[in-house]
Amino acid sequence: MSAKVRAIVTTGYGTNCEMEMAHACKVAGADVVDVVHLSDILDGTFKITDYHFLNLPGGFLDGDNLGAAQAGAHRLKYARIKGTGQRLMDQILEFVENGGIILGVCNGFQLMVKTGLLPGLENNYENRVVSLTYNDSGRFEDRWVTLKANPSSPCIFTKGIDTIELPIRHGEGKFVGLNEEVIETIRDSNLIALKYVHPETKEPTDEYPYNPNGSVLSIAGICDPTGRLMGLMPHPEGFHHFTNHPQWTRKFWDEEEGAGIRLFRNGIEYIRQNCL
Repeated sequence: MSAKVRAIVTTGYGTNCEMEMAHACKVAGADVVDVVHLSDILDGTFKITDYHFLNLPGGFLDGDNLGAAQAGAHRLKYARIKGTGQRLMDQILEFVENGGIILGVCNGFQLMVKTGLLPGLENNYENRVVSLTYNDSGRFEDRWVTLKANPSSPCIFTKGIDTIELPIRHGEGKFVGLNEEVIETIRDSNLIALKYVHPETKEPTDEYPYNPNGSVLSIAGICDPTGRLMGLMPHPEGFHHFTNHPQWTRKFWDEEEGAGIRLFRNGIEYIRQNCL
């Protein structure tokens, strides 16, 4: 594989945040960033395994019919790549086995949990044990939230982050588990990477709107046991410049770069240290 950091951002079928995500990868230092329609992967024009960093952006996959990312998850699991008989999911699993990293945001996070890529318990990336469902508010939420990273998590994307503010925009972001045992396993394995917290106390909260969807254990993002696969509902690519923040004219900013870029920088630094 190339000595350059290669990132791929998928698009198509309702995705609408792909250009923001591609820009974040470029700002964070990726050498090659390709925005690729899923149909171009299915016809064999592009291969996910030719890259180091797979980005699954937000949007409204398939109009969120049948539930957010539900139709998209079936496409990943059952659509086959032209001329090979290989499922798209098989290519993704090969990518993971080869040491690649994945970041799924909003609809991308929903895609990861509904295929089983997350939480990936016991190295099983096709067993669906968690989901993201309708917000407790019963409506689409478009606001900024405060998040706290778990310093004990293996997540490569949140290293060095304490608290961070990011935008959310979703109607189905409430994290739930198949049962209490699954949630306890995720918690006890430190797979909770980010939690919604109260902006003043910085403590995890169930209080609306600080927890905008009612997620169990205030979960905003999780990773797999390797730390290389992460999904989150808030949009780090939505805070790539300080002027993205709603209080950019009222607060002092140390630098122009938005705090969301830190997740992408962490991922790309991991690739430079471990994959090239």
